[in-house]
Amino acid sequence: MFDNLADRLQSVFAGLKSKGRLSESDVDAAMRQIRLALLEADVNFQVVKDFTARVRESAIGADVLNSLTPGQQVIKIVLDELTRLLGGAPSKLVLSNRIPNVIMLVGLQGSGKTTAAAKLAFLLRKKGKKPLLVAADVHRPAAVDQLEALGRELQIPVWRGSASDAADAVAVARTGVRAAIDDMRDVVIVDTAGRLHVDEDMMAEAAAIKAAVKPDQILMVVDAMTGQDAVNVASAFAEKLDFDGLIMSKLDGDARGGAALSVREVTGKPIKFASMGEKPSSLEEFYPDRMAKRILGMGDVVSLIERASEAALEDELSDEDAARMAQGKFTFDDFLTSIKQMRKMGGLSAIAKLLPGMGGQQLPVEAMDESMVNRTEAIIFSMTPGERAHPRIINGQRRARIAAGSGTTVVDVNRLMKQFEQTQKMMRQMTGMAGGKKGKKAGRGKRGGNNLPFSFQ
Repeated sequence: MFDNLADRLQSVFAGLKSKGRLSESDVDAAMRQIRLALLEADVNFQVVKDFTARVRESAIGADVLNSLTPGQQVIKIVLDELTRLLGGAPSKLVLSNRIPNVIMLVGLQGSGKTTAAAKLAFLLRKKGKKPLLVAADVHRPAAVDQLEALGRELQIPVWRGSASDAADAVAVARTGVRAAIDDMRDVVIVDTAGRLHVDEDMMAEAAAIKAAVKPDQILMVVDAMTGQDAVNVASAFAEKLDFDGLIMSKLDGDARGGAALSVREVTGKPIKFASMGEKPSSLEEFYPDRMAKRILGMGDVVSLIERASEAALEDELSDEDAARMAQGKFTFDDFLTSIKQMRKMGGLSAIAKLLPGMGGQQLPVEAMDESMVNRTEAIIFSMTPGERAHPRIINGQRRARIAAGSGTTVVDVNRLMKQFEQTQKMMRQMTGMAGGKKGKKAGRGKRGGNNLPFSFQ
């Protein structure tokens, strides 16, 4: 996500930070590089022009050029402007007191609209809502079947209308809202039809559905990987069918970032959600400040903590287990729990990209091979329950058997055993630093085991 742009910008800033003082010509040279990086990222030309002009105006001020850390101050200016470009304050989905709330999704065919509808329903259910999906895309072959399959997978009901309404999108949407009322559902998500391009028929049908169900929110789904085409389509929709915000699909696969960086400035519509993968849980609320920090290699620790807390809550530990782990007395079964939580957080690569410095060239994410996690898991699964609970009994003969059973080598098993011992030692040291009663209480509660206290090498 934004990898190419992030690498270019971080290279520019490395040059600025290496200078003790900055001149106006230094700032101009940096602005030329930033302008080129943004244009190569397929950011709208006028957006790039305005962005660099604002940054330059702030960066050549006397307070910056005469400061002791001018390079850092320029980076702060770019961060603030980048945050503003992405939308400034987060624009969250606001639901009214109406029951049910109606959310209507629009967009072109192939933008990921149907999948986004299911992901949004999944996200709202985690927030305590009872969503109903309405399959109002009656034109694309298998669109209704696709939504029903996603609904079954997520255990979220889908309304497809009666046989007589099968070809009438407006009727399906209208009866879907009635079905939600009868079934006491508090949110209705209407998946509408798309086309390969913007046309009058699609707009007319969308307007008719809007008039029939009076949605509280209209969200447009755009494919981030289509760059400026996504921005142009969003502009056309904004003119013909006013909508409230955007869902950026496939943002994790967009190495350039032109659509995300341009769409708010061009259309005036905020990005409310971003899809970061294929899993149902991959739809995230969009935070401009966090995204700007990711682009500049500053990481996103807040999102990492939120993911870790969410994963931990799904795998609660007993008070006894939490206290045991806090004292460094954990087992390979605890390792497996940590791996499970890490996968729920998006995997090793996703976690690494949220850590400061890990998205840049100095600490490339590619060096952290996900297959190493799989190898670690395979080794632990090849252990007997007794060996997992009491690792000290794993002698040379047992290590050879574990290696053969997991399809790895004894060297791999030895490496994991060493990491395990180092982690135990580290946890005991941390407990000792806490000291006394405080150390005994460390880790007690329902949220232990989300610190991922190991590495894969």
